[in-house]
Amino acid sequence: MESAPPARPSAAAGGSASPGFQSESSGQTEYQPQAVARADDAVAVREEAPLQYVVKKGDTLWDIAGRFLIEPWQWPEVWIVNGQVKNPHLIYPGDVLTLIWRNGRPQVALEPSQDRMSPRVRESDLGAAIPTIPIEAIRDFLRGPRLVDPAELDRAPYLLDFVDLHIIGAAGNGAYAKRLRKGLTAYEVVRIGERYVDPQSRELLGLEAIPVAQASVYEFGDPGTVTLTRSFREANLGDYLVKPQADNFDANFYPRAPKNKIDSRIIAVFDGVSQIGQYQVVTLSKGSRDGVEVGHVLDILQVGRKARDPHGHRNVLLPETYAGQVMVFKTEQKVSFALVMSAIRAVHKLDRATNPGTRPVLN
Repeated sequence: MESAPPARPSAAAGGSASPGFQSESSGQTEYQPQAVARADDAVAVREEAPLQYVVKKGDTLWDIAGRFLIEPWQWPEVWIVNGQVKNPHLIYPGDVLTLIWRNGRPQVALEPSQDRMSPRVRESDLGAAIPTIPIEAIRDFLRGPRLVDPAELDRAPYLLDFVDLHIIGAAGNGAYAKRLRKGLTAYEVVRIGERYVDPQSRELLGLEAIPVAQASVYEFGDPGTVTLTRSFREANLGDYLVKPQADNFDANFYPRAPKNKIDSRIIAVFDGVSQIGQYQVVTLSKGSRDGVEVGHVLDILQVGRKARDPHGHRNVLLPETYAGQVMVFKTEQKVSFALVMSAIRAVHKLDRATNPGTRPVLN
């Protein structure tokens, strides 16, 4: 059972209370005025930050960081661990996090739960550790549309006809496929959807490939034959066969701001909704060639909004407004994919995603 944190000091006459944090040098609690978060601090601590927090099942590292810090992505800058912890990314339900001060800077220290100190538990599946972000939101995306290069389709096999003269195909049906050359024995059947275009340079970045089915090769040839082994939607003639996409990724993200300037736009959203909210996956117009890396945190800025001038009787373009943050979890050469970690106002396609701190946060 989680114990209540020590009481905070009362506000002095004519002043306000400053949050207190446990001192590392002594075992007692000291209250220090520098603990108050300021806008000019490198790492700003929330005024209501707890002295201690006991990790619970269902937590994410991002959510826990948000209890302590105004900017949760700055977690690695304050994270210190007990010498018994080998991997600083791995924390588990029952672990105790304590906010302390070291050389005038905030730090979050980890004390593993007593249950986890036994060899039996230490050898348990690492999957019990809490994730950095909600992994299920990403897993759903990995089963969804993907990006393909138009040049890839120039040589990709495609469905020519169905063996039993069906108009559409489903699991268990056989099909003839053009350009089915020896090589892969299993394919993903996809249908081409949206064109992804950089709204600034107008460069074609790729094509949306919507998963239709999975197929296994029965006989190579031109045409050859395949069997649809699993269906996600009805297969049509002309659907392409592409290399299956691996459903695995490193869940131990290291959130951080990019060192170089990133100026990207949101060009698509998974599930095709018009307004984008927290934990939805978006496609950004910049990728690894532009310096985007997994773990990069970017601010979302609303763009393109206009207001009617009541005196000038014309539309005036308003300044960009901070709308939230995304964190990149997958990169390709020309685009990247990010999870919306926070959204304080509506986010839309063509909004900018750029380095943190570019615009002030307006309530």
